[in-house]
Amino acid sequence: DNLEIRHSNVWRMYDKASTYAPAYGMIGTLIGLINMLANLDMDAEEGSAALTQGMATALLTTLYGSLIANLVFMPISNKLRARHEEEVLSNMIIAEGVMAIQAGDNPRFIEQKLNAFLDEKGRNKKNKKLKEQKDENVEER
Repeated sequence: DNLEIRHSNVWRMYDKASTYAPAYGMIGTLIGLINMLANLDMDAEEGSAALTQGMATALLTTLYGSLIANLVFMPISNKLRARHEEEVLSNMIIAEGVMAIQAGDNPRFIEQKLNAFLDEKGRNKKNKKLKEQKDENVEER
């Protein structure tokens, strides 16, 4: 199914990025530690400044990798996956409705059949919307 392939390629890319970001953060940590250790032979004042800078780089890159993974890439991946599932369900409901109409089924039967796809929250939302529309129609008369 092309929709499944197209959507999964995108959310999997973000899923992979969420696993790679901490690894890149660790690479930055190693670079910071190497810079810190490379400056150990300097005199006390210059050496302490270089050590501090190297340690700051090491810690910040780890933090950035973790933050980017958990606050950017993972939520995007999860949201795209959820939207995909919603779209697949929506397409399935539409297809069932169209096939029922083509088969000449009774509209009340079609409504019940399509309501079966909705969870309780979805049914309540639909019923509330229908009630609001009914109230608007009564007010117009």
